[in-house]
Amino acid sequence: MPDAPHSSPRAGPLTGLRAIELGSTVAGPFCARLLADFGCDVIKVEQAEGDAVRSLGHRHKGRSLYNASIQRGKRNISIDLRTDAGRKLTRRLCETADIVVENFRPGTLERWGLGYDTLSNANPGLIMVRISGYGQNGPYSDRGGYGVVCEATSGLREITGDPDRPPPRTATPLTDYIAGTYGAFGTVMAILERQRTGHGQIVDTALYEGAFSFMEPHVPAFQQLGIIAGRAGPRLPGSAPNSIYPTRDDGFVTITAASNAVFRRLALVMEREDMITDPRFSSAVARAENVVACDDAVAAWTRTMDAVALETQLEAAKVPAARIYTIADIFADPHYQARDMLVDVVDDVLGNVTVAGVVPRLSETPGQVRWIGRDTGADTSEILKQDLQLSNAEIDALIEAGVVASGNATNINDEY
Repeated sequence: MPDAPHSSPRAGPLTGLRAIELGSTVAGPFCARLLADFGCDVIKVEQAEGDAVRSLGHRHKGRSLYNASIQRGKRNISIDLRTDAGRKLTRRLCETADIVVENFRPGTLERWGLGYDTLSNANPGLIMVRISGYGQNGPYSDRGGYGVVCEATSGLREITGDPDRPPPRTATPLTDYIAGTYGAFGTVMAILERQRTGHGQIVDTALYEGAFSFMEPHVPAFQQLGIIAGRAGPRLPGSAPNSIYPTRDDGFVTITAASNAVFRRLALVMEREDMITDPRFSSAVARAENVVACDDAVAAWTRTMDAVALETQLEAAKVPAARIYTIADIFADPHYQARDMLVDVVDDVLGNVTVAGVVPRLSETPGQVRWIGRDTGADTSEILKQDLQLSNAEIDALIEAGVVASGNATNINDEY
């Protein structure tokens, strides 16, 4: 398999692997983005009108800033999957790949002749990551799978927010990101298994199941005790003090001091040594049972200070605490800079673009952001020529027929 063009000399742990991304919007592209961050040669197949993610979030200079990050490190080919010729090209790409990532409704790829059985006949080692709302089987499998809808089904939405208000959503597609992370995790496990057996497999990732897995503590509590988890606002049920507390300058600081040792340090810095021996607060269980009184006492103290000063004092006392950061706070924070969590990438149109850093950090084979998300079809001609060995005339005919779209078709002779 040829090396990916434009790659950095530094090799990630997935270098030498190729993935074809057939997904759209968030879950599938995020899964493939994680693979690309660690060296996988990801080829995104995109319709000429563009992935829906390009219409989400903010735009600048005619470019989608969301796309700049979630499609980073990937090559981009524009193929019309609604045509027989487009599906044939895509099948050829998949037959040369190690991984296919898709997040269509179950059955869609089969109707297009791109199902796992078909592709694996020609490529037995193929790993297909299938991200859908409710999985590839079961009575809900044919339902549309949007992250926020599946989050509702998972139970996670019901325990989010304040008990006297409707359950809110986070201002990011959380469930899609959870599923994408599980998809990437499953991919690496399947690669490891393929090294042992030589065979690929399907990684079936359901959005609702990824979100449901975060309900872990509430499952046995219902089965054993019949307790139905509900919204608890900023508190963590069964743990106190463990919440957000107001400050004099109208900010908030989150404080976690549930263990006896940490609570003792908190009480001392509050100059409330009496709370250490008070039966209502003398143990973790007692504090959880008297959470309102405990939180009221802490809040009365935090209201006497500004957020930054409070955070500093708690840090000095070794009490885990932090003010609630805005994105502006993150950009100004030296720890984010020291940990390379804000990565600057240069783009011809946008100039210097900052994107979120690579997670997790590997000491010997770290990931990297090689380039930001490219225009639709930016690498079409290159991929067709280099990876599928098509001639210039064949590529021009496909462009003329509307089967593919290319952002650089006129430069193909210059590049090769």
